[in-house]
Amino acid sequence: MSGQMAQLAQFAVALCVGAGAWLLLADDGPGRRRARLLSAAGGVLSPGPARWWRTPRRPEPEAVRVVLCCLAAGGVVALWGGSWLPLPAAGLLAPLAVRRWRARRERRASERLEEAVIELCGSVAGEVRAGRTPGQALAEARPESLGEPGAAVLAAARYGGDVPAALRAAAGQPGAGGLRGVAACWQVAVDGGASLASGLERVAQALRAERDEREELRAQLAGPRATAVVLAVLPLFGLLLGAAMGVRPLWELLHSQAGLACLLLGALLEWAGIAWTMAIARAAERGAA
Repeated sequence: MSGQMAQLAQFAVALCVGAGAWLLLADDGPGRRRARLLSAAGGVLSPGPARWWRTPRRPEPEAVRVVLCCLAAGGVVALWGGSWLPLPAAGLLAPLAVRRWRARRERRASERLEEAVIELCGSVAGEVRAGRTPGQALAEARPESLGEPGAAVLAAARYGGDVPAALRAAAGQPGAGGLRGVAACWQVAVDGGASLASGLERVAQALRAERDEREELRAQLAGPRATAVVLAVLPLFGLLLGAAMGVRPLWELLHSQAGLACLLLGALLEWAGIAWTMAIARAAERGAA
């Protein structure tokens, strides 16, 4: 038993080291972003600090917690089943869990940015109707909530720059596509004398309608997704029920060839079912969009 515990400890240390190295390599730090910009711009970059490639890349604390939770769950299952196999399985699943977590974080950031665009349209329209010039209205609306491109929009509005170009550049962020409509309204209002407030109100109304439609679709898909999750968790309840009855199902799965074959086949079928359900949901969302 002591030999098994020593092996488990060695595997846990190795997986922790591997997960830390993976996070350092996968982290999208400043150096890696500048490297992508360098390759995309043909070797031309704006002036920046010298020796940017030496900028340290730190793993995100939330991603580290996700990896540690996966490894902890694998350790618990390994101790329960008396086998080291759950530890490398947890190490393999950790990158997928981190990727899933990052995708959800990016989606939430995109939704917050979309809300900021809607609020910007309403604020600028209200300021224009109150008698302010478009530049003053945009400055009062505080486009800094759009991030660094929003600061460029604010600078263009204050110092007589190309505001439509700055808005189109800011629209490249995920969730900020509505700024293209704002740029078009601004261009038409400046060149043709059209009402900027009316155009921005129409843009805001269209963005709200698109957001409401997406939320309604998600509410309709919540039922099938919840059903898939419940069906995916049912085998775990079966293992717990068998353990409560004294059958030791996990031990049988991990310590016999037939059990390992059943475990592998069940895991593959489980993954296929979840992936199929999520693919159907994503296809429905894309079709609605």
